[in-house]
Amino acid sequence: MGLKPLILITNDDGVLAGGLKALIEVALDYGDVVVVAPDDSQSGMSHAITIKQPVRVDVKKEKEGLKIYSCSGTPVDCVKLALNQLLDRKPDLLLSGINHGSNASVSVLYSGTMAAAIEGGVNGIHSIGFSLLDYSQDADFTLAKDISRRVIKEVMKNGIPTDICLNVNIPVVSKGSLKGIKVCRQTKGFWKEEFVKRTDPFNRDYYWLTGYFNNNEPDAKDTDEWALKNNYASIVPIRVDYTCFDYIQELEKRTF
Repeated sequence: MGLKPLILITNDDGVLAGGLKALIEVALDYGDVVVVAPDDSQSGMSHAITIKQPVRVDVKKEKEGLKIYSCSGTPVDCVKLALNQLLDRKPDLLLSGINHGSNASVSVLYSGTMAAAIEGGVNGIHSIGFSLLDYSQDADFTLAKDISRRVIKEVMKNGIPTDICLNVNIPVVSKGSLKGIKVCRQTKGFWKEEFVKRTDPFNRDYYWLTGYFNNNEPDAKDTDEWALKNNYASIVPIRVDYTCFDYIQELEKRTF
């Protein structure tokens, strides 16, 4: 018999997160699974890597077809360490998530979940990031697991270009209320940050980041934010190459 497909899983919510457990459950139906996940929450770390201190790993669980490591680093550290040290072969698939909370629109720039998927794409691995629009630790991942199965099955059957990864977001609705899975583009918008100034007991000022998402095109039906608000799961293909090819010729006309 040949080797089963090897699936690498990581996340940014930490090795104990409910979304990670849900994704492991799904992935075990498709191959052998190795998990390398942060030992604590690394949300909002984007593509950060650890360079000023050592990165440590511990084996948390090992059984037939499944091995789980916790890692002291970021989600991208987890991917890099897995590929360089912990795996005996290149994985056939990289899965990141299931994130507790949305990674739609510009959130992809800040997301540790999606940074891990992008790192997989950089290394020529078919990679998918999954997010559920529920930030609670006891979120119900029933629908998210169903969507994940459908996407994983399709990618393993037909593949995706290795310089592209998929950003999958899932609304908080019942299975019967889901209208389907919609392939979209990323919504144009931005996070409007608001720093709340506070004073600690030692009379020192500090700032707490809050804010809200500003959707610049709320009625655009081909976007991920529209899809999610209208009870669709969204899939956005994310290119590893950030180059704006449409602007190259225009920029070449400039005098620098």
